[in-house]
Amino acid sequence: MDITKVITEELGVGFKQVEAAIQLLDEGCTVPFIARYRKEKTGGLLDVQLRQLETRLASLRNLEEKKASVLKNIEEQGKLTEELKKEIEEAMTMVALEDIYRPYKQKRRTRATIAKEAGLEPLALLIQLQKLTKPLAEVAREYINEEAKINTPEDALAGASDILAETISDSADYRTWIREKTMEKGNIASEAKDEKAESVYENYYKFVSPIKKLNGYQVLALNRGEKEKILTVKIEAPEEDVLKYLARKTIDKDTEGELREFLKSVAADAYARLIAPSIENEIRNQLFEDAEDAAISVFGKNLKQLLMQPPIAGQTVLGWDPAFRTGCKCAVVDPTGKVLDTVVVYPTAPTTPAKIADAKAKIKAMIKKYHVTLISCGNGTASRESEKIIAEIIQEIPEEKVSYVITNEAGASVYSASELGSEEFPNFDVGQRSATSIARRVQDPLAELVKIDPKSIGVGQYQHDMNQKKLSEQLKNVVEDCVNSVGIDLNTASFALLQYISGISKVVAKNIVTYREENGEFKTRRELLKVAKLGPKAFEQCAGFLRIRNGKNPLDNTAVHPESYAAAEELLKELSVADQMKKGDTLSVKAALETVSTKDLKAFAEKQEIGLPTLQDMVEELKKPGRDPRQDMPRPILRQDVMQLSDLSVGMVLKGTVRNVIDFGAFVDIGVHQDGLVHISQMAKNRFVKHPLDVVGVGDIVDVKVISIDEKKGRIGLSMILENNK
Repeated sequence: MDITKVITEELGVGFKQVEAAIQLLDEGCTVPFIARYRKEKTGGLLDVQLRQLETRLASLRNLEEKKASVLKNIEEQGKLTEELKKEIEEAMTMVALEDIYRPYKQKRRTRATIAKEAGLEPLALLIQLQKLTKPLAEVAREYINEEAKINTPEDALAGASDILAETISDSADYRTWIREKTMEKGNIASEAKDEKAESVYENYYKFVSPIKKLNGYQVLALNRGEKEKILTVKIEAPEEDVLKYLARKTIDKDTEGELREFLKSVAADAYARLIAPSIENEIRNQLFEDAEDAAISVFGKNLKQLLMQPPIAGQTVLGWDPAFRTGCKCAVVDPTGKVLDTVVVYPTAPTTPAKIADAKAKIKAMIKKYHVTLISCGNGTASRESEKIIAEIIQEIPEEKVSYVITNEAGASVYSASELGSEEFPNFDVGQRSATSIARRVQDPLAELVKIDPKSIGVGQYQHDMNQKKLSEQLKNVVEDCVNSVGIDLNTASFALLQYISGISKVVAKNIVTYREENGEFKTRRELLKVAKLGPKAFEQCAGFLRIRNGKNPLDNTAVHPESYAAAEELLKELSVADQMKKGDTLSVKAALETVSTKDLKAFAEKQEIGLPTLQDMVEELKKPGRDPRQDMPRPILRQDVMQLSDLSVGMVLKGTVRNVIDFGAFVDIGVHQDGLVHISQMAKNRFVKHPLDVVGVGDIVDVKVISIDEKKGRIGLSMILENNK
């Protein structure tokens, strides 16, 4: 197989682009580095395309390894022909390869192998030839073997039937046709084991859907319901079509009478006993894998949106971890993320007026003492009860100009009990750590959320049912892409953040922190080469993504890679703004760069022997050194008052924050206890929406209309289809 050609066709890009990307990956380059600094080689492949390429490359190489193993095994059996070798080499999927390999695979002792041991294979071959001149019973009588417990002609025919059934089952062509036909015309059906029992799977108590129309979230729900022993799930195959096909393929047109009926029963047995169960398993597995891949993709896109939310810089934040019995844990964090104070208050049930008054007094005192401007309240248990108290506090001290925001606290408890949390705050209890995390999440979401296992951040669906290794790898890639696209401050970044930078391992990340603690701040990027185990290759991969503010070289605070410094400095000299760059006069530098034409850039690129894409990226970076790409994302909604479910009415239009996106819609926080659901059918007026992610992402601020309220079940139906909406 020409792997490069296959990937080229699948991605719809140039052969040379794929060839270059594979070479770079094999040399140990990371996707963020290739996407940013090797555009000339790859023809500008995006990080998303490179991730797809990397995944497919690994998959196809695994397939090639499996082919080599299969060829070796069949050759050792002395059964490898040129035709079979060609068929194996041309297999494009593991399923196709397994189908071809099935007849040669070492099997456990089956009914067919027992029949062969009893000497019935010649009888099976005779019947298969369909040239019999005597009745079946007479032919079979010659194969009676009492030692092998073949005592009658019927025993002999039963054994021959088993051999023929296994032969039919082992046919790759038959299995491929049956699998495709079942996918095309089959249904998947489920029913409840106890119809009277209440559960979240009630929609699947009497459920039937064509396999080809099944949605990923339905597959995941069916699998979980079956796993929890609430549902029974089965595939309803087009059995009549399959049996007609097998009869057509295995019985000659002129074969009649008892031989035809015998062969029809053989085909029916092969299908019912051997083919159907395994095909059903294969289809169920394939459906799950496809649904799993789609769900992981959605999870990844949601996670990216969450990580790329803009930081609320320059504010002193009070983090509020809500709870009932154990009290609300609060931590005040200054604009740099340093914890100034912590306290536990008891304003939520079970409580008393005295405890509420005490809580308010303590929080007001902290607000005034530390000049708190924002309260970040976690959205977990007792969140809305806490929100009510927070809103009252804000109303009682209007002169302090405090706002609050509801923050997704998913994973805060995981972080607070983690080894990393213990290392960062050894003298804090889990509540204090959690409150600190909730505060820091609004100051810099990316820096704080990288400390938490992505699976615990809570922006997916059915994540606990998925292949955890695959999920972890995909989410790690998302975090890596986000961290590198933003770039991080080398002198303040935590170990948790540094380990996601291109080319930096966990060991090297710890070594960077250790070096910083022992030697003080880095003055230049080149100083990284003094860090233990950070060699030239790692430096090449990481340097462009690390920033040094107020360092010796202003270029160290940009995404310009050190390998391009000479060209950058030459360009600034030609524009007579090199001194302005050193002095931090970014406006003069930007003004000068704005005058450079595309023609000038091409000429300069040729002169400096630098690629045009690299030069164009350099110019954009020099215009806005240290710019944070998250600035373009929607900012969180800051509130000063609270709403109850009872305050809502159908037809009301509100602003909300998208908290999670799933296959059938999006959950939106509109400021009441429950998030409302915008079903996919309520996302656009005059166009079909294939997936909610085509319209919204986590963290988006959206206008929604209330279309239904179920106070008993705590459900709110929302619509994004407003007047004048498209």
